[in-house]
Amino acid sequence: MAEWKKEKIAINGKMEDVQMPVIVSASRSTDIPAFYSNWFMERLRVGYVKWINPFNGVPIYVGFRRMRCIVFWSKNPAPIHEHLDELDTICPNYYFQFTLNDYDDEKIEPNVPPLEARIETFKQLSERIGRDRVIWRFDPLILSDRMSVNDLLEKVERLGDRIAPYTSRLVFSFIDINAYRKVGGNLKTAGIHAREFMPEEMCVAAQGIGTLAKNWKIEAATCGETADLDRYGIEHNRCVDDRLLVKCFLHDKELMDFIGYDPQGELFDTCSETEKETAEQMRHAKLKDRGQRKTCGCILSKDIGEYDTCPHLCHYCYANTNNVAVMANWNRHCAYPHADTITGIGMEIDNHANQGTR
Repeated sequence: MAEWKKEKIAINGKMEDVQMPVIVSASRSTDIPAFYSNWFMERLRVGYVKWINPFNGVPIYVGFRRMRCIVFWSKNPAPIHEHLDELDTICPNYYFQFTLNDYDDEKIEPNVPPLEARIETFKQLSERIGRDRVIWRFDPLILSDRMSVNDLLEKVERLGDRIAPYTSRLVFSFIDINAYRKVGGNLKTAGIHAREFMPEEMCVAAQGIGTLAKNWKIEAATCGETADLDRYGIEHNRCVDDRLLVKCFLHDKELMDFIGYDPQGELFDTCSETEKETAEQMRHAKLKDRGQRKTCGCILSKDIGEYDTCPHLCHYCYANTNNVAVMANWNRHCAYPHADTITGIGMEIDNHANQGTR
């Protein structure tokens, strides 16, 4: 897997190796816009964040000096809205993966704002930064003893009729329970009798969503799915998407150089459509994020979030192990909101040490 360039910078009086990513993901692991907006903006001003590797516990410093794009993931980006003017001066190239589901009645997402409030946030954000930069995710699609495929399609249709004018793309996935033991356990504990989709149910859902997207004149794509649904007008998504970067941020030469985009060869009529498609495929293959699942189409980015830190406490969440761990991390963050880690880990030790020297 490709690695980001590193630089040495002084942190707390010591020279540290710091990764310098060009694209930052904020974040697949937690909802930074909803809960950590103030912390995130402070870290941008400081110039780095300390990230704890979830697999080995080793801390890594991530710097923002070379950053040219931020991909936000959120179910409630309203808290970051007040920071957008400042963000525009620090890193104006950003877009949102906005998960807007309609599971209020089923109480599957217990701590997200009411649906009406989230719809309004979606519209305001789109009007502020443009519809191409607010991706609608209805994710995941969930079947249960209370929800059939038709029920889900009705939910998608009701939502899409209201927000399709404010986006250009709908992304969805089918809930994956068997591959994530904790997901099944959390759903069962919450009294939600969810189940996997059968192949024929996937086709019915895809056909319905494909038809809706066509009527709304937006694109539709699946996230991380192996099923080929092209016949329904649905492609495989790239959430961190080099094509979208070209569409929205073509003016940023450093970003275009990073993704290997040649406007002379691909934007103008200097080569055939086949040659342009081949160039795009080769570029994407070189940039593909090898750290994600094989079915993931994302290009390389550096995620700065951490697991067990999202207080939305959605019962299907892949990133939360249990609510006790989440709330312990959240409470520590609230106690140490200026820490260089999102969880405040390490600050208790520093605080005790400082107290001991008084």
